[in-house]
Amino acid sequence: MVETYARPRFGEPRQPKNRANPGSGLIGAIEFVTISHIRTATFLVLCGLVLFLPGFFNIPPIDRDEARFAQATKQMVETGDFVDIRFQDEVRYKKPVGIYWLQAAAVETASAIGLPRAQVRIWLYRIPSLVGAIGAVLLTYWTALAFVTRRGAILAALILCSSVLLGAEARLAKTDAMLLLTVVAAMGALARVYLSWQRGEDPIRPPWSCPAIFWTALAAGILLKGPLILMFVGLTIVTLAIVDRSAGWLWRLRPVSGVIWMMLLVLPWFIAIFWRAGETFFTDSIGGDMLSKMGAQESHGAPPGVYLLLFWVTFWPGAPLAGMAAPAAWRARREPGAQFLLAWLIPSWIVFEAVLTKLPHYVLPLYPAIAILTIGALERRVLSRSWLRRGAAWWFLIPAVASVIAVVVAIMLTRQPVFLAWPFVAGALIFGLFAWWLYDDNRAELSLLNAVVAAMFLATSVYGLVVPALTPLFPSAEIARALRNVVCVGPKAAAAGFHEPSLVFMTGTSTLLTDGSGAADFLRQGSCRFALVEQRSERGFAQRAEAIGLRYNVAKRIEGYNISQGRAISVAIFRSEDTE
Repeated sequence: MVETYARPRFGEPRQPKNRANPGSGLIGAIEFVTISHIRTATFLVLCGLVLFLPGFFNIPPIDRDEARFAQATKQMVETGDFVDIRFQDEVRYKKPVGIYWLQAAAVETASAIGLPRAQVRIWLYRIPSLVGAIGAVLLTYWTALAFVTRRGAILAALILCSSVLLGAEARLAKTDAMLLLTVVAAMGALARVYLSWQRGEDPIRPPWSCPAIFWTALAAGILLKGPLILMFVGLTIVTLAIVDRSAGWLWRLRPVSGVIWMMLLVLPWFIAIFWRAGETFFTDSIGGDMLSKMGAQESHGAPPGVYLLLFWVTFWPGAPLAGMAAPAAWRARREPGAQFLLAWLIPSWIVFEAVLTKLPHYVLPLYPAIAILTIGALERRVLSRSWLRRGAAWWFLIPAVASVIAVVVAIMLTRQPVFLAWPFVAGALIFGLFAWWLYDDNRAELSLLNAVVAAMFLATSVYGLVVPALTPLFPSAEIARALRNVVCVGPKAAAAGFHEPSLVFMTGTSTLLTDGSGAADFLRQGSCRFALVEQRSERGFAQRAEAIGLRYNVAKRIEGYNISQGRAISVAIFRSEDTE
């Protein structure tokens, strides 16, 4: 592929001249969509749907965070109380209300148009995450336009879109995909203001568009996940102020009006929850959740460096190119564009590595900066020619290893090799192999596009076909299905030994979480009642049943695997003898 236009500098975007001899259908597709922003946006949305929709509708609720978020939203819809956040009778004040409102809007809309059983369809609760993921991809394109060419911005958006981590978050009813959207929006606006100042531009009437986007995005991010978005933005601003020895450009963000606008958006709910719960929300969310992450919260502690190790998987297929781009990005650190992107990336990354609690999605808001830095180096033809080039093999190894693991797990759990997934596995391997073999300085873009196609095949095979077939991993769905098939009307349940949030979401808010003895007492209290007793609690159930003279039988037994606790389980569904 012959370069026919000057290499852009970070922070000085320009449009490329027509390239000669595209040489590939994939390159030709990029040429076609680069013509206009509308084509580009349509193309990126379609890519997002191809990458995110497999498994979106048919993967059951995932324990534990997704099921907790969904159940809390479900209770909001059931009660009509959109201020308080609860999981059954317990308050859930770890996060603000933003994601619950978005999920509730999706469920209420589906119910209004007549979708049956909308409140227990987990994919409805995932819609905000899907919108957030695709929106973040589009905003990464918009943000990248401040640094690289339109063609480069498309590639940066594709890197984020195809990343393993974003693909997972787009399918989970949690906050992180929507938080990513707000962070990219804020950073894109901040970048335009900063680079305008660096270029010496001093308009008589500075536009309101960037300040409006910036402060609105901050408000949305606070309502989604509290002050975390302020950390990303604040560390970026402080780093740039130290390096430049000036922060005068911040006045272009109209901070007085902006702060007032942000407060108008966030304060009403915070006042409402303070009126309802007093200091409990702030104690639980800031002290009980955010500050507790300084320690090893919920057994998720890990040493520094874990995020760097995970990066090579979670940022695939962009990771190999990012490794090759790292030396050039560091050499360009004095250029305004690279300086901004590194200020976005490095300080927050250091904070996350230093904090003991580590979960892969914490660093997701930093991935757009890495994608743009990577494409900046690719466009300037300064990717490393050192041993880092060997990382191109990663484009083939990840699909190969993931495919083998997926098929082996399927055979172990279901005794079925999921043959339907094999053609898509083959597609992922073929395009991953092409990406590896084709790689050189002149064809890095073509290798990247082949790797993105490999990611599409891999997503279809793993998320769309293999994971939904792993029914033993989702015992709550099997239990709920068994209860829906009973003859009696309005079944009620009590669970002993298996208390996962997905069970409450699937079987109903009124599901009693108790022990074996409590399940026997529950079963005796009326007809159309079912005791869901895990094998380790059956002895206590049987002893109590004998003591109170309860006559019961086994309606069904569900064999499965509790992924939260990492152990096999066997849940018996007991019913009283007069219940059908």
